[in-house]
Amino acid sequence: MAPLKTVKPTVQPGRVGVLLVNLGTPDTADAPGVRVYLKEFLSDARVIEDQGLIWKVVLNGIILRTRPRTKARDYLKIWNTTQNESPLKTITRSQADKLAAALSDRDHVVVDWAMRYGNPSIKSGIEALIAKGCDRILAVPLYPQYSAPTSATVCDEVFRVLSRLRNQPTLRVTPPYYEDEAYIEALAVSIETHLATLSFKPELIVASFHGMPKSYVDKGDPYQDQCVATTQALRRRLGMDETKLLLTFQSRFGNDEWLQPYTDKTMERLAKEGVRRIAVVTPGFSADCLETLEEIAQENAEIFKHNGGEQFSAIPCLNDSEPGMDVIRTLVLRELQGWI
Repeated sequence: MAPLKTVKPTVQPGRVGVLLVNLGTPDTADAPGVRVYLKEFLSDARVIEDQGLIWKVVLNGIILRTRPRTKARDYLKIWNTTQNESPLKTITRSQADKLAAALSDRDHVVVDWAMRYGNPSIKSGIEALIAKGCDRILAVPLYPQYSAPTSATVCDEVFRVLSRLRNQPTLRVTPPYYEDEAYIEALAVSIETHLATLSFKPELIVASFHGMPKSYVDKGDPYQDQCVATTQALRRRLGMDETKLLLTFQSRFGNDEWLQPYTDKTMERLAKEGVRRIAVVTPGFSADCLETLEEIAQENAEIFKHNGGEQFSAIPCLNDSEPGMDVIRTLVLRELQGWI
């Protein structure tokens, strides 16, 4: 075992740290950058549970040789060229900055942000908070719905970092907030606000969540149930039924069966059935990223229109909007009770 590391605070301990964590992003929108990111992501046993020899051969011999070029082209379509970074990184930084501003009257609270895969790392975030005098840290996985490949792997990495520290801070982790009243209200307000800006009235709304292999749910992952709960709560708030607000799953990978109905197949089916105007919301993403800006707003829009659809609108994620920040602030203040 490697020697334990001591991170020395540069100020008097006694502060409380808040670390916002999102999934991750390549550092650069090119094949080398995407390759580094994909290797870290797909080597996580929470993401791909079977990390045996066959998978290692497929990953290193096929996927990492071919997929980075394709995904790099997709990232270039949405890249923030001004800051030379992905929108996910831009938005997560802004969420942290706005949360820090909202908590500025509590000078013993320090806010930072990190990515589970890529940079800035969870390790660097935790060490930076300790150096700033934080002996208590609240980790905030920015996933409304819990799943092992998202929320749990954030905890895995946080615990891994702490296991190598001699001077561990006290830790709390925020729970999933899939049917939290503030979250559902923020989603509803964002949908209503966006629809009011459109030149057309959608015939229905599709709520698209990130997919997951069905086998993970069969083994006990609660993700699907929480996506259903979010959708049902949103239907109640918007006064819609299952024919007007549909639940689908996107971003499947590989040949295994994933959670259904699939978003892309639903786009094709709806268009062929005569639906001409549609809007899509992505309630499982706290910030816009490749899966929302490219996969939904571009790929799925093209699928819908190619099969007869006419008008398509992708509803932005909550991001760092006022309703979105209300959710994060409410969640953080609730979990910091007793510490501040």
